[in-house]
Amino acid sequence: MNRDASGEFVRLRRFVGPRYWPIWVFLWLARGIAWLPFSWQIRIGAGIGHLSYFLARRRRGICEVNLRLCFPDLDSGGLNRLVRRTFVSNGIGLMEVGISWYRDPEDFRSRVSIEGLEHLQKAVARGRGVLLVAAHFTTLEIGGFLLSLFHPMAATYRAHENPLFDGVMFNRRRLRHPRIIERRDVRGMLRCLREGFVVWYAPDQDYGPRRAVFVPFFGVKAATITATSRYAGSNGTPVLFFSHYRKADNSGYHLRISSELDNFPSGDEREDAIRINQLVEAAVREQPDQYLWLHRRFKTREAGDPSPYR
Repeated sequence: MNRDASGEFVRLRRFVGPRYWPIWVFLWLARGIAWLPFSWQIRIGAGIGHLSYFLARRRRGICEVNLRLCFPDLDSGGLNRLVRRTFVSNGIGLMEVGISWYRDPEDFRSRVSIEGLEHLQKAVARGRGVLLVAAHFTTLEIGGFLLSLFHPMAATYRAHENPLFDGVMFNRRRLRHPRIIERRDVRGMLRCLREGFVVWYAPDQDYGPRRAVFVPFFGVKAATITATSRYAGSNGTPVLFFSHYRKADNSGYHLRISSELDNFPSGDEREDAIRINQLVEAAVREQPDQYLWLHRRFKTREAGDPSPYR
């Protein structure tokens, strides 16, 4: 579903057929779990992560390939431990989606700390919008949910192939954010920036070769989109980097906003893409298990290069 950035809520009553029943069951379970004590949610998510490590063999294989490429110095024991921790983090991330969709962020204010809010406020004051570049961590959903406590922002998203799930995702995010932009909606993105919105944007996944350059990500050539440069350059929009982590003891979350990137865009889309990848790398190295390694980050290859995934 491709919607205008200021789109209305999706009517869900039409999704009543049997094909949608499994999704409705999942959504009701998510709603129920969202109201359990936080420590229970963490345990349930960790349990799901442990179970999926054994059951989701294809995703486990993708995760292993990614980590082997990006952390070549890990021995087999270290690699296996990181893969397991990654699955646990993904399981907890599922619980956090339910929290983000069905709870009030005020319920979690005591569990969040933030660093660098002054950088965001300074950038907003320029009146040219703000491009808040982030990465696909397992805390992605709850990171935006918690940042809404401190400043409103528009959020980008990737439409889901299931129309019911896509509609629910859009509606729940629309409750928290003043604008929701489908990632292919270039006009909607530019409109939001011109109107002065903070736009949360994660350009670190493999979206294919179109409008992408092959630049290093953890030393491996990866198709990296160049839209970040174009968005920033269209309006003189300041670019900041936003990272979000689950605390080591699972007691809450830490949000961090960088100062404005100097000389961005530089006029060289390739160099800009390298710089964004370096920022993502630095953020990932702090909590590598919390990154979304289950995505085939290196699926798009330069001509003649074999895929690392079997």
